[in-house]
Amino acid sequence: MDATDAAVPSTSPPAPPWERMARGGGLLSADGELTGTVFEEMSRLAARTGAINLGQGFPDVDGPQEMLGAAAAALHGGGNQYSPVAGLPLLQEAVAEHQRRFYGIDLDPGSGVVVTVGASEGLAASLLAFLRPGDEVVVFEPHYDLYGAVAEFAGARLVTVPLEPPRFAPDLDRLAAAFGPRTRMVILNDPHNPTGTVFDDAVRARVAALAAEHDCVVVTDEVYEHLRYAGGHRPLAALPEAFERTLTVSSVGKSFSATGWRVGWVSGPAHLVGPVRATKAYLTHSAATPLQIGAATALGLPGGFFEQLTEDFRRRRDVLVRGLAAAGAEPFEPQGTFFVVADVRRLCERHGVEDAEHLAPVLAERAGVVGVPVPALASAAHRGLYASWMRFSFGKRLDVLERAGRQLAG
Repeated sequence: MDATDAAVPSTSPPAPPWERMARGGGLLSADGELTGTVFEEMSRLAARTGAINLGQGFPDVDGPQEMLGAAAAALHGGGNQYSPVAGLPLLQEAVAEHQRRFYGIDLDPGSGVVVTVGASEGLAASLLAFLRPGDEVVVFEPHYDLYGAVAEFAGARLVTVPLEPPRFAPDLDRLAAAFGPRTRMVILNDPHNPTGTVFDDAVRARVAALAAEHDCVVVTDEVYEHLRYAGGHRPLAALPEAFERTLTVSSVGKSFSATGWRVGWVSGPAHLVGPVRATKAYLTHSAATPLQIGAATALGLPGGFFEQLTEDFRRRRDVLVRGLAAAGAEPFEPQGTFFVVADVRRLCERHGVEDAEHLAPVLAERAGVVGVPVPALASAAHRGLYASWMRFSFGKRLDVLERAGRQLAG
């Protein structure tokens, strides 16, 4: 843009916050103000239009009765004061036992687990504990927008490696090229939001090897660990060569349909968990005590609960995938999470818009369905790869998903 162009006031409506973020590569708009998240924007759009909200990822059912009952009993039984900064020992022990039971990972509950206010705080504390100005963080994209925001708070920057559509598999040579002398951290989200990809053993081994070669901390975001549809979850920390440099983040929100509880945890070797605990102490002090008690109960549920959970979400996935295909989209069948990404170029053509970002408000108004444009979760360098892709959540009841499919096709 030359000086003449700059002097002419724009008559176009302002770009939505997620578009400003993608263009700028950060969380500040051109005028220096903080931007909102795309999830917040899409939820507001759903509320304003009365549309079915398949944008923000939260289930529309409550969690298991055992979990709810334990939390309710704690509310009435004196469990209403601060817990220790690192969390209730009851929940620390439950997390350690969960990691041993499902993945064969041995943790010391006291030094190897810290309880956080949701996985979001766990991720934020993990990044803030280790990142310094000028550091670089390698991450696959598209990615959860919190990663870039917190890295920017720390003065660090993301170096992104695209998962190329339509299969969303990484190029391992491109991954290796993303590492350099400033690389301090790798973030691995597996199962992956928003694409639903599950990384295979070759990818996990390469991430571990590159992290060791460049002496990086690895932060794994595993909140969808029990929502995997072909085989069990395999954490990076379960690789012997990776454990000593890996922080694993998860929460009660997705696996137990309790996103509003905001109870999460970070686990790993004591020399990494210690700095996270120290950082977390200055963020929120402690998660809600009675909900920690409920979360500990949830983690100890029998194997049948987790098997049924996977089957329930598999059915929901299949309903949404069929509905999107019938509406003219081309969905990528997810291997994990409760999200489907779909190529919506034919829907764009039908509604006379150029890409997914322009389609999102049109679908809310005309079809009564809200999804998230995937370019909002990508950097400026790669957002063109995802111009025609949208993310839809299937964390809803079957009847809601069936109705959404009919409305998209209508």
